[in-house]
Amino acid sequence: MLIDTHCHLHDEKFANERPEIINRAHEADVQAMISIGCDLATSEAAYSLTKEFPNIFYSAGIHPHEAATAPQDYLEKLALLATDKKCVAIGECGLDYYYNHSDKESQQRVFAEQIELAKKLKKALVVHVRDAWDDCLALLQENGQGLTIIIHCFSGPQDFAQECWKRGFYLSFSGIVTFKNAAELLEIAKNTPMDQLLLETDAPYLAPVPFRGKRNEPAWVQHVAAKIAEARGINIEELSQRTSTNAQKCFALQLSPS
Repeated sequence: MLIDTHCHLHDEKFANERPEIINRAHEADVQAMISIGCDLATSEAAYSLTKEFPNIFYSAGIHPHEAATAPQDYLEKLALLATDKKCVAIGECGLDYYYNHSDKESQQRVFAEQIELAKKLKKALVVHVRDAWDDCLALLQENGQGLTIIIHCFSGPQDFAQECWKRGFYLSFSGIVTFKNAAELLEIAKNTPMDQLLLETDAPYLAPVPFRGKRNEPAWVQHVAAKIAEARGINIEELSQRTSTNAQKCFALQLSPS
């Protein structure tokens, strides 16, 4: 069994064939998927999607790109969205100093507020971080004690990974590990403690080899699993089972019979 812990099934790129995409995922033994919100509109769309399909879950959050334009009452609206039992996390939220679509002050404020919301609601926290490693750790250290924290689409340096391991964070790896220039990242995936390892697609983005450049989909998380299993010297069945157990634990997933 595989679980895609981070995708965007509600994305308009899937609008014309969403049931077929979900069926292909099931045929690839992907038994559950988490559709991740990035603002109020996409969080609402993800929530609506989970009403149509079993074993599709969602998160509600404000991406750092959207931090500066988040409405004043966004926390109240996120909290309301997060009351549904299929909401398994707050996020994706965090810091992105690579693009800086929102100013750093807004990013840090909105991130800190969502950390507090996750604590209040007892939800996992899905974190997006790029080129903001120290500030991300500082905010999580200051405000995130006791939270289950997932660093989504991990792409950070070795020293950041080591700090995450020490703090008990989950690291989620995407199709990037299959890219030719990702040797350092694959080494980090190889060395991540097995009980802190998760898999994702970030679909429709970041399609793995051999589909790079195409629209990604949850079925292809099997290629992420295969690459990491090969690097770790274990079979894909073991890696799939272990990472699925991790996903069920950290997101408190209640799966329906398939």
